[in-house]
Amino acid sequence: MGIVLKFVLEEFANTYEEKKSKFIAHITPYDKFDELMKRLRDEHPKGRHFVYAYRYLNEFDQIVENSSDDGEPKGTSGKPALAVLAGAGLINSGVIIVRYFGGIKLGTGGLVRAYGDSVNEVLKKSKFKEYKKLEYRKLKCTYTELSKLEYLLKQNYIDIKHKDFQNDVILTLELSLEEWENLQDKLPLSIKETR
Repeated sequence: MGIVLKFVLEEFANTYEEKKSKFIAHITPYDKFDELMKRLRDEHPKGRHFVYAYRYLNEFDQIVENSSDDGEPKGTSGKPALAVLAGAGLINSGVIIVRYFGGIKLGTGGLVRAYGDSVNEVLKKSKFKEYKKLEYRKLKCTYTELSKLEYLLKQNYIDIKHKDFQNDVILTLELSLEEWENLQDKLPLSIKETR
């Protein structure tokens, strides 16, 4: 099995110091990335560099990644930050590192290490949720079976997205393939998947 993909649900921050330079790393859900960048530029008018990296899943389940050195020597900051995100299996998340120059040049190797370490440090403080590819499945049950079925779904933390009341009840569920397979073993024989 490959790397478990995960993402952050909220923003986390950490300040890392290297030879008097400050690296303030913020990790955020990808959909709040632009908002965070604007806020950090307002909060840190004296920040020298706003280095970033992000990874997200597009509608074709492909990982899209991007990074920027924002004026640091090419390849010394955005790429190492991106490498840490990729190594941790992070998606739908972005990191922005605000650098305050401390007067001592770090050199290319020093910059690569400092940016990588600043991202690793903020990840240690962050909370992640495992990413699961969700799909929709429909179950058909009678009115008398409904409350039992709803209880079973609740016990297994499965979301009911829609209820359609006709001659029978059709529940539209949102769940991962693994959750669906586990659920099938627990379903009464009378309850069937429908299209």
